Amino acid sequence: MAIAVMGVVVGILCAPMSLAASGAAEADVSHAAETTSLLQQTAPDFTRKDLSGHTFRLSSQRGKVILVSFWATWCGPCLSELKTFSGWQTKLGPSGFQLIGISMDDLPTTVKSVVHRYGVTYPVVMGDDALAGSYGGVLGLPLSFIVDRAGRIVGRYQGEANLREIQRQIETLLANSSDTLREPSHQ
Repeated sequence: MAIAVMGVVVGILCAPMSLAASGAAEADVSHAAETTSLLQQTAPDFTRKDLSGHTFRLSSQRGKVILVSFWATWCGPCLSELKTFSGWQTKLGPSGFQLIGISMDDLPTTVKSVVHRYGVTYPVVMGDDALAGSYGGVLGLPLSFIVDRAGRIVGRYQGEANLREIQRQIETLLANSSDTLREPSHQ
């Protein structure tokens, strides 16, 4: 079953034209609207053990700019982001940036192997349907959300994203400390 699910996810990202022909594009548009509605809302909180066994709680990162990245070891575009994201964590972490990887893989042993091979420098937790659902569902990978210092989702990037654009948005938020503790909307 995991193979079939992976095929569907890869098909969504790699062959959007075939979705339109099959009528599945309408479902994808509805999903995009649902996850886009998270913009300017408080990021859904979660607490998980990372691959090292340490507890990671998203809300404890309030006051930092956060990139929440859903990914998987079988996703080519996801793997190509790992080194870039690790570089950002190393370079921007001291300025108040925190990246959290959420692996949608089934086996933590596979994820640990990839994290070690790619030299990932940020916490990675294992995701599941409940966590994915709290972010509007994860129907395609990679899927990343930028969270501002006040805990609001201010950016959403799905698929092979423009990493320069994401980095520019993160650096702008880091430089703009005036929104540090403004309360997020709870609409």
